[in-house]
Amino acid sequence: MADSQRSKRMLMVEDEAGDARLLQLAMRQSGFSAEVDHVWDGYEALEHLRRAGLQRQSAARPDLIVLDLKMPRLSGLDFLRLIKQDDDLRAIPVVAFSSSLLETDVRSAYEFGAAGYLTKPTDFQELIDMVNVLGEYWFRLVRLPHND
Repeated sequence: MADSQRSKRMLMVEDEAGDARLLQLAMRQSGFSAEVDHVWDGYEALEHLRRAGLQRQSAARPDLIVLDLKMPRLSGLDFLRLIKQDDDLRAIPVVAFSSSLLETDVRSAYEFGAAGYLTKPTDFQELIDMVNVLGEYWFRLVRLPHND
């Protein structure tokens, strides 16, 4: 299947149920064109990615990871550091999606290999607009590597 016709896939790593629901609702309302898998923390995300790699199921491997930074068990920054050190996973772009405005968090995310840093908006329409731009950029404009 040609890359432009292939279904795009995103992995959302978000431990707050309310934030996850709002992001999913914003995606539906914006017409977001990617299939979305949701996991609750960095450990679940690692399991998800490694399972997809072991089974060589490119459909389960995401084209983009949207990552909350402040999570229990394995923080987003620790998860980011781990996957960017993994030869099989490092090419997957990761966008940090956090409520943190701390410069140290922004700097750390980029130093650990984030492709971008988005601050969670407090207004739902702003979230829809952000999702539109995210989808347009990552799934229409940017050329992503094949998952095989």
